[in-house]
Order: sequence, then C-alpha cells, then structure tokens
Amino acid sequence: MSLPRLRTRRLRTGLDLTELGMGVSQFGNLYRETTDDEAASAVAAAWAGGIRYVDTAPHYGLGLSERRLGALVAGWPRDGFVLSTKVGRLLVDDPDGAGRLDDEGFAVPATLRRVWDFSADGVRRSLEQSLRRLGQDRVDIVYLHDPDDHWEQASIEAIPALVALREQGVIGAVGVGMNQSAMLAEFVRRCDVDVVMCANRYTLLDQSALDDLLPAALERGVGVVAAAVYNSGVLARERPAAGARFDYGAAPEPVIARANAIADVCQAFGVTLPQAAVNFPLQHPGVVSVVLGSRSGVQVGQGLDSYRAEPPDDLWCALAEAHLVRLPGQPHQR
Repeated sequence: MSLPRLRTRRLRTGLDLTELGMGVSQFGNLYRETTDDEAASAVAAAWAGGIRYVDTAPHYGLGLSERRLGALVAGWPRDGFVLSTKVGRLLVDDPDGAGRLDDEGFAVPATLRRVWDFSADGVRRSLEQSLRRLGQDRVDIVYLHDPDDHWEQASIEAIPALVALREQGVIGAVGVGMNQSAMLAEFVRRCDVDVVMCANRYTLLDQSALDDLLPAALERGVGVVAAAVYNSGVLARERPAAGARFDYGAAPEPVIARANAIADVCQAFGVTLPQAAVNFPLQHPGVVSVVLGSRSGVQVGQGLDSYRAEPPDDLWCALAEAHLVRLPGQPHQR
C-alpha cells in the first residue's frame, strides 16, 4: 500500500519538491551493473514511500540512467512528480569505443562519448536528446551539470537558453548542479536561476555552503537541493566502515575520527549517523530537498527510514556545542 506523498517545499516557480528525492546515477551502472529488477524495485519503493522528486542526467551511464528511468516512471501520473535532468555534456557517437567500457566510472559500453557544451544550441540539443531517452515531452527542472571550467559560456549562453525554455513551458525551473558552493553562489547572485543542487558542501562533515551559497540563496529566493549528504559513504552507516570513502576518495583518518565523534553524540540521542546525515540539511530554511542516490528498493527503504527518524532539535544544538557542526549564523570554528 502506498503511503501519502512526503512533505514538500516549494520553489519560487511553484514546483513542489518532496523533502526526500531519489537520484538515479546508479541506474547508469555506476561502478558496477545495476539489474533491471533492482532499478524497478527502487522506483516502486520510491513511489510507495511517497517520494515524488527524481533526478537523473545524460552523464549517468551515457544515457542509460535516463532510458531506464523513463521506462520505469511511464506509469506515474505526469503531474504527480517532479523530474529533473541536466545539460552540459552532449552525448555523441564514438565508433572507436566499441569493445571497451566507459572510462568515467560507469559499467557501460563506450559507444558514446561526452562532449562539454554549454552553448545555447548545445543546451537545446542535449535537452531534446534527454526528452527522447526519458520518453517525456517536458522536464520540470534542468540543471547545468558541473560547469566549473565553463563559467563564461554557462552564464552567458546556457542560462539564457534555459530561461527561454522555461518561458516557453518546456521546462519548469532553471538550475545549476555542482560539487562546490562558491560558483553556485555566483550563479545565484548573477543569473536567473530558480534552484541549485549542491553536492557534498552542506553535510554533517562540511558546512562550507554556509559561507556563500546558502545566504545568497535565501536572499534571492533560490531553492537549494542538498545532494551527496553521505559524503561518498563515510556517513552512510552507523559507524564509518573500513575503507570508507569521503568526497570520492579514501576517507582520511581525521575525517573518520570526526564522523565517529558525531556518531557518539547521535547515539546519546538514540539517532544513527545516516538518520542525522539525511535530516541535517533540512534544518536550513534554504534547503528544499535532500536527494539520495539509490540502486535498489532496499536502499530507497533505508533512505526513507532515515528521513522519517526526525532527530530532535537538541541533537543539532549538542553537535554545535561540541564544535562538530556549524549551524546558520555561527562563525568558523578554529
């Protein structure tokens, strides 16, 4: 039996995002193959659990994630969920890739290659390709994907192209997604964006987005989607596992020690590390959703359980008093 839709937070364009969203990079065979049954169970569990926001991108498995997701949500009522994808990496045929696998972390044949393109034409072509793969006639949010080295073209060409598509009703909101907060803050201050996806920079282990992005977003009325809240896995279990990863690499010992110290405080409140990791970003008024990557229904269920734990407010105060996290308005700890 399906549960009611989760609580939502609204973008300035009127889109309502569930506080917990599902990211499907793993539908693109991230690091290893995801079976069709795993992907189907993830989508079914998300719908049954009340998740109504799903995010994908062409980059994920050279289009495989979009194709899989599109087929699996075909039965969902289109006005009943929010769908986002990304632009900035065009997929072009690569006959030389036959017989080898993609070299960017996805277990898929390298018969396509990614080409950076934040031009207006590139944005439009990328979205057209995504719509075909997804089997959709519109997308609710389109993010510029990792424009770190492409500020000029992204801000001058890509954003206006997306704004025009928003005005035409082809998309519902203009966004930018990155693994840093400083440039996201510049997009918020200087461009007509509605939402940004910030990975790794507003988590239990890294609150650097408090210095630039989150104040700017609040001032401009731009929603912030927090992604990668487990910081690549170090916060995904009750205690950091052996070989835990942090920001896409091996977790350094000081990070492991800090995660364990946070877990100690959480334990005193009857809260697990993943429960705190999922709920912490949602305490900030600028955050509209937390997106968790999921490969299977089991992972979706675990994320839902963590979200529903709703740790007490006293936990955040205790972590701040122990100088383990920084809350809005607090200066850097020395």
